[in-house]
Amino acid sequence: MRYATVTLNWRSRRPTPIDELLGHGDSITVESIRYVNPVSDDDDRYVELLEVRGDLEVVRSLLAESPDALEFAVTGSDDRGVVYVQWRRADPVDDLLSILREHEIVVDWPMRFVGTDGTRGLEITAIGTSRAIQRAAADLPEGIGVELERLGEYEPGGDPGITLTERQRELFEVAIHEGYYQVPRETTHRDLAEILDLAPSTVGEHLQRIEAKLATAYATSMR
Repeated sequence: MRYATVTLNWRSRRPTPIDELLGHGDSITVESIRYVNPVSDDDDRYVELLEVRGDLEVVRSLLAESPDALEFAVTGSDDRGVVYVQWRRADPVDDLLSILREHEIVVDWPMRFVGTDGTRGLEITAIGTSRAIQRAAADLPEGIGVELERLGEYEPGGDPGITLTERQRELFEVAIHEGYYQVPRETTHRDLAEILDLAPSTVGEHLQRIEAKLATAYATSMR
């Protein structure tokens, strides 16, 4: 049994309802999709459970005003919460769900939103046979960008999301060596970018991914 972690983006396709929430700058951030599925095979709705950060009253207002949100509930405190919402079906979500069902792919929830080339991408870990994963990737429609993050043998009880890519590991080691995580910090994104011959924005995006993985692993270990 194999797993593949990939980052998807829909740069050339019309925005999904979640994209509408993400379009409000720093006030609202959708951090992950804990679950998504059609309401039923003969219905035109799908249901999602989202993890959000920001003003939850703003989230409620946005959903109340959205013609695509048919039903919703928001729970949480301070600036973190979970949103249950039924959406009208959106093309990118339809495409992804149908491909996963057709090839009998299991998703290792949650799906996480990450920075990718200055935009937001959706990081998904798919579990199945090598052939099923390859066929699912080949069936992704034109306009959906795919970046392979990790690929390997799935181990029950393991957490493939903790694994860092070779580039991430290199950057993380340099960041530690240069004192990026010292208090106060002894280096900057620009300094690290010069050492690794990368753009400062790329360094920032990779560090964000690394820190999200480590924080998630730590949170999981506390459960």
